[in-house]
Amino acid sequence: MQVLPLLDACPKRMEYGPCGGVGFGGSCEIDASRACTFLPRSTVTWAGVDRVSAPPPGPRTAAAAETLASLGTRPWVVADLPARALSVASIDSCAAVLAGEVDAVLAGDAGSARVQFPPAYRAYLLRRAGLRVWTGLNMRDRNRVAIEGELAALAVEGVAGVHCVTGDHTRTGHRPDAAPVFDLDSTEATALARAAGHVVSVAASPVAPPVDRRAARLREKLRAGADVCFVNHAGGAEPVRRFIDEVGVSAAFVPCVPVVVDHASADLLESFTTLVLPDGFLSRVREARDPRAEGIALAVALAEEMLAIPGVVGVNLSGGREGAEESFAEAQAEVARRLR
Repeated sequence: MQVLPLLDACPKRMEYGPCGGVGFGGSCEIDASRACTFLPRSTVTWAGVDRVSAPPPGPRTAAAAETLASLGTRPWVVADLPARALSVASIDSCAAVLAGEVDAVLAGDAGSARVQFPPAYRAYLLRRAGLRVWTGLNMRDRNRVAIEGELAALAVEGVAGVHCVTGDHTRTGHRPDAAPVFDLDSTEATALARAAGHVVSVAASPVAPPVDRRAARLREKLRAGADVCFVNHAGGAEPVRRFIDEVGVSAAFVPCVPVVVDHASADLLESFTTLVLPDGFLSRVREARDPRAEGIALAVALAEEMLAIPGVVGVNLSGGREGAEESFAEAQAEVARRLR
């Protein structure tokens, strides 16, 4: 009989854990002195929201139907939105660079920026600039009523997809004074988003412990209603290929491709301890005579390798840093142009 995790045993109150932030040694993302509570337990099978029931899938929104049709015809380039939080001017500036160059922007709740525009308002700002929006929705800041409200507003706004993540704990970011909510986790939110008619994406971290159960965990998210999996940095194309083969079920995969254009952005990526990049990736950028040109060329080459993997329907250009938002948008646009 499966031993069910106690909500209070996980700082994020997850039922369908673990999250993607487990340390390489098995430590909890929030408290390195303790082990992740899910590691000694078997994969938690999908049994509904609160392990009681799950809402039935609803009819797709018009935007969701368009996304599914387009994903099946050509690879997508999805760019992380590099704009500053709470700045309409920055969103407009980055959107102007990316519009017409990328297929969608992934506009999520950045872990470090605790006060941000609500997801539906971000989507409105980006859509009025002519961009498809793939909205990131975290469980850290909202209870289920607020989540359901955002999902309804995003359906009205016509977003291309909704990316459900449990989210970083407030203790690890800029606002440790804010109470974390975690009323639901990403798997439960996936079911709600699918019931609201959205194309739903989730994240997978193939190199985070328990490595041997990450594929099984993704299969449960797919059972909950996910359509697309964004694959976190796993060390290159071959680890992504192996992970997709291990998952072994039909799904659409969008691997992350790092866009590193200067020493500062290389340092920032290196600070994420559970992120794995291809061997020599950052050193090639740092040692290049023109780091920006080298970083763009490396991103293009890695994206082409990813897009050759069966099951991959697009790539996610990830990266960016505070103070260089528009510059990163320009680099993402250049990568997208070269991939076309």
